[in-house]
Amino acid sequence: MATVFDSPDAILAAAGTELGSGEWLTVTQERVDTFADATDDHQWIHVDPERAKDGPFGATIAHGYLTLSLVSRFLPEIVEIRGMRMGVNYGCDKVRFPNAVKVGARIRGRGEMIAAEATRDGGTQAVIRVTVEIEGEERPACVADTISRYYF
Repeated sequence: MATVFDSPDAILAAAGTELGSGEWLTVTQERVDTFADATDDHQWIHVDPERAKDGPFGATIAHGYLTLSLVSRFLPEIVEIRGMRMGVNYGCDKVRFPNAVKVGARIRGRGEMIAAEATRDGGTQAVIRVTVEIEGEERPACVADTISRYYF
């Protein structure tokens, strides 16, 4: 269940707090293949299950950027901003890929409000660290410090 914020003050007060986790998502070969087609990245470790069996991961793996792109799916499961008129993805400060996501694995996003501040243009900026966890794995797949701006 998402952590709910209904005002700029509530976001500002949440700096330094854990926000919870979203739902588990199974990474399928179809999703990986679709991402490969969209990005023209057809490296065999992503799209050739037979060859990948003998590769460094023992199976095909999701692209790192596919895993990062799923942060957009996970964020609304982690935070719900009520009463805003607009939200903007402002970017990322830091992104790391400490572990590969094998096809068939389940992943989810876990959030932490790293920082929050008022912006000069009347918005509220939040830096939310999204850690993409892999079920049963100690190391996460991705850690991304996302920056979002909310306008109420």
